[in-house]
Amino acid sequence: MFTGIVEELGDVVAVEVLAGAARLTVRGPQVAADAARGDSIAVNGVCLTVVEAADKTFTADVMAETLQRTALGALVPGSPVNLERPLRFDGRLGGHLVQGHVDAAATIVSRSPAEHWDVVRIAVPASLARYIVEKGSVAVDGVSLTVSAVGGPDEQPWFEVSLIPTTLELTTLGRAEPGSLVNLEVDMIAKYIERLARGTKARP
Repeated sequence: MFTGIVEELGDVVAVEVLAGAARLTVRGPQVAADAARGDSIAVNGVCLTVVEAADKTFTADVMAETLQRTALGALVPGSPVNLERPLRFDGRLGGHLVQGHVDAAATIVSRSPAEHWDVVRIAVPASLARYIVEKGSVAVDGVSLTVSAVGGPDEQPWFEVSLIPTTLELTTLGRAEPGSLVNLEVDMIAKYIERLARGTKARP
């Protein structure tokens, strides 16, 4: 479990393409400092399992399902990535509950710079639009953000987030341009509530 508060902006060292998978090596001195085989680290919002850690880097395997559903397949050596270690039960929940289980890769539609923040509009798959509400929480590339607006036609809904200077400086969202793919994880609580409500209505 994560919080969507990025600890470190790392970078991809190597990408090894395998049959139906990939092996990703990432440089992140802070998160790799105490990493051990079997630990979890969120890379751009995707929960990955450490298979090796050494010299300020860690390596993780990425399966075909993850490559198909997320934007990790677009990473190349030198790509910046948002890194976060799992939430400690005695720590503060600064963002919101994030599983690291990405729902889909979404596309940045536009970016509108302002004096103190940037407004970023993201096209959301229609199947996920109902889980995104104004002033609700959403994880974009592993960053916990508050939805500032929603809209669009049913066939291509969108939502907007307003990025403060800290987010612009310390995460990959500061340099993500229109057309870029980002990993999207909607609020899991909304999905559980929907499933429970459907189950209740189905009972005689």
